[in-house]
Amino acid sequence: MAVVKVRENDVALLARLLRAEAEGEGEYGMLLVGNVGINRIRANCSDFKGLRTISHMVFQPHAFEAVLHGYFYQKTREREKRLARRCINGERHWPAKFSLWYFRPRGDCPSTWYNQPHVGRYKLHCFYEPTAETCEHVYNTY
Repeated sequence: MAVVKVRENDVALLARLLRAEAEGEGEYGMLLVGNVGINRIRANCSDFKGLRTISHMVFQPHAFEAVLHGYFYQKTREREKRLARRCINGERHWPAKFSLWYFRPRGDCPSTWYNQPHVGRYKLHCFYEPTAETCEHVYNTY
């Protein structure tokens, strides 16, 4: 059962984001990007207040660099759609289980990003999760 409301075009949009942001990180890395995206919709805190749909999340200004490049706009593939559906259905993975931010630094992960603590790294991406004091809703169970 979906943890956010979706239509088939939302699944395709999230699938394109997964591929464009993390294809080089493999399926697990793409799932982590999906976790962050779904968390942003559900959290309703920090920079993500008022996000209600996958489209709002993906196209939020300055949220994802991938939407600025042509690769993002290529046709959706079934592999990424399956991964997107897993995220939409509430499957979560460490270190993105409760994360709202990730990025790919040139070196080591900074201890904080947007004033939020570093919780882990997967391959080249660092993940940051808010504290319960700054964003309690991200910790809600499905």
